[in-house]
Amino acid sequence: QVELVESGGGLVQAGGSLRLSCAASGGVVSTYTMGWFRQAPGKEREFVACIGRSGRSTRYTESTKGRFTISKDNAKNTVYLEMNSLKPEDTAVYYCAAGDFSDVYYFTAARAARYNYWGQGTQVTVSS
Repeated sequence: QVELVESGGGLVQAGGSLRLSCAASGGVVSTYTMGWFRQAPGKEREFVACIGRSGRSTRYTESTKGRFTISKDNAKNTVYLEMNSLKPEDTAVYYCAAGDFSDVYYFTAARAARYNYWGQGTQVTVSS
């Protein structure tokens, strides 16, 4: 049984930083591609970033490049999303996901349907 539990969300002012964590069970962090998605009210869930099985390959959506960093610690079975220079438009529920595929650069890596397991989400609110 795989379980993903996000934490670290909260309220922050524009320009501030947050670090999200995703604690995983079932050993998926080292064997699956791990991703972060977000969903704002009234909008579809959108891809934020993903990291490959080895940890050497990462991919970001254009709006978060240079501001967000995804990383993982296989020994701790945890994935992180470091978010800097936050903007009000980053406000959303952030979800951790695990996908049973290896190529983070293939177009499907940014599609929610490609991921097998999901966490419950953590709210991030950025005030202006």
